[in-house]
Amino acid sequence: MPIPPYVPPRKAAYDVVIVGGAAVGSSVAYWLGEQMRGKLSVLVVERDSTYEFSSTALSTSAIRQQYSNPINVKISQFGVEMIRSFAERMAPYFPGEPAPDLGFKEYGYLYCCSPEGAEAAKARVEMQRDHGAHTVFLEPGALKARFPWLNVDDLGGGSWGSQAEGWFDSMGLLMGFRRGARALGAEYVDNAVTGLDVRGGRVQSVRLATGETIACGVLVNAAGPRAQQVAAMAGLSIPVAPFKRYSFVFSSATPIPGRMPNVIDLSGTFVRPEGPLFLTGNTPGDDGPADYDDFGPRDEEFEEAIWPALWHRIPDFDALKVQTRWTGHYEMNMLDHNGIVGWHPEVTNFMFANGFSGHGLQQSPATGRAVMELIVHGGFRALDLSAFGYERIPANRPFMEDAVI
Repeated sequence: MPIPPYVPPRKAAYDVVIVGGAAVGSSVAYWLGEQMRGKLSVLVVERDSTYEFSSTALSTSAIRQQYSNPINVKISQFGVEMIRSFAERMAPYFPGEPAPDLGFKEYGYLYCCSPEGAEAAKARVEMQRDHGAHTVFLEPGALKARFPWLNVDDLGGGSWGSQAEGWFDSMGLLMGFRRGARALGAEYVDNAVTGLDVRGGRVQSVRLATGETIACGVLVNAAGPRAQQVAAMAGLSIPVAPFKRYSFVFSSATPIPGRMPNVIDLSGTFVRPEGPLFLTGNTPGDDGPADYDDFGPRDEEFEEAIWPALWHRIPDFDALKVQTRWTGHYEMNMLDHNGIVGWHPEVTNFMFANGFSGHGLQQSPATGRAVMELIVHGGFRALDLSAFGYERIPANRPFMEDAVI
């Protein structure tokens, strides 16, 4: 296929320049368009419009409400609302063709809990239910009765999201947001930001790899794992770096009967069905931070760490064969595993939308809306994300999220 000719930005100045056009950046552009209807000029700079190495494209595309703090529960509830209604919401931007159906598999999450962690798990379930989630705690006997293929011998129980949790089409979400944003006036360019010009406490302009300098009113950092790289261009620092996560799709000689949820083992390994196959991976390990361009595989991860955990937890997984594999990047916030959303207090038009630590895709609908509210209205309206503000970073005041996988 021939490479399309480079198309430069149409203007020399934009009200908002968004660095990064994957799920978070495109959600910001979409919500700005929905709210302002052409009253703001928006430029989205995406370094790879194929999204080959995007965290969105390489994610495991799931959403849950089983978090350790209430705001993340609420963020996911809005995400589920968006996913369920996405085709209807996007229909005006797909005239004459079907809008993306995200294929939401609402099979739930099952978190395995150790005997020592059972009481804390029960408290999390109670908090989640108090905030509208459908999580239930199952004692080992009830867990075995519902999921007879599960080894519960070393468990104190499990927390199960019986509704509004599951997995969906990540690229459908991204392309829907992107299509909607463009229909509402946002401009996308396939380019890289190589520098920011800061004067008088504001980002005055961005410099592109192709040589253009673009003036901006607001700069939104939605650069995913490259967030610190962009922040550094403005002389700023955030504790966000890429960590490699290895994902594997495998077949099993023994099928798992019934409706299998996304099982999260004590080890951090997860597994869920993908049609007749299964998708598995684990929490990013100690081999990070990674280089920005390092997506190299680690095949031994499956043999050494993942398969033993799978076989222990689900004994029917005794004969497996890897069918495909890939490596993606978490944009890990090393302070507290939560997003950083809001203005910088000194570079006052620099907006952060970074550091979601593996849950950026599922949080992108609410994050995009929140960033729009800060830009357009000067404060949060639908959902207060002030706990995610940048101020906690230099103060070294973590707002911890413990449920990171």
